[in-house]
Amino acid sequence: MELNELKNNLQGKSIEESLQNLVSFFPGKVIFTTSFGIEDQVITDVIFKNNIPVEVITLDTGRLFPETYKVFSETRRKYNKEINVYFPDFMAVEKMVAGKGPFSFYDSRENRLECCRVRKLEPLNRALEGKVCWISGIRAGQSDNRRQMERIEFDEEKQLFKFYPLFDWSLIDVENYIRENDIPYNVLHDRGFVSIGCEPCTRAVEKGADSRSGRWWWEAGSLKECGLHVK
Repeated sequence: MELNELKNNLQGKSIEESLQNLVSFFPGKVIFTTSFGIEDQVITDVIFKNNIPVEVITLDTGRLFPETYKVFSETRRKYNKEINVYFPDFMAVEKMVAGKGPFSFYDSRENRLECCRVRKLEPLNRALEGKVCWISGIRAGQSDNRRQMERIEFDEEKQLFKFYPLFDWSLIDVENYIRENDIPYNVLHDRGFVSIGCEPCTRAVEKGADSRSGRWWWEAGSLKECGLHVK
């Protein structure tokens, strides 16, 4: 299927309808990656509540907040559905930490990208093997980089379609959906954490600030991405 054909098919459809169409086009080859942030919890609710056969996975970097694990547990309990977990290669982590220490990412952008590659990109690539469509909770309003994206894209490097169901949603839209549907969410969102990743690399931001400004804040002016989603 060509990208334009897929765009036309999903045009004007609800999230549930779009996901149902994707799994009919690519049976067994659609995956959703969740970090248990507020956007991801909306998509998880749609998938699980409607029993849409999308594989739901998460990347456990080994450096996540305790609050994130709590949302993971509460989500499994609420929906009684399986969420597959991908861990980084332990030998790569051991080599990196032994050679550079547990906080090497503060020393240089190269070290930070290495850490992201070892803890996130490598396990993600394993999860994406054999998949044709990757679903993510990206919104256009999250950053300038993400505003350049489109609701559905084709990733030339990974050779798969990427679909962002909440691309045109505002943060208020997301918060309202969470509240109205009584969905578990990370309490760090109530403490000024908008984008939540690994604990050493995430901090709260002022209300109204760029949602990505709380990630890798010591890299002033750099692209605030780990490499998973770069336009």
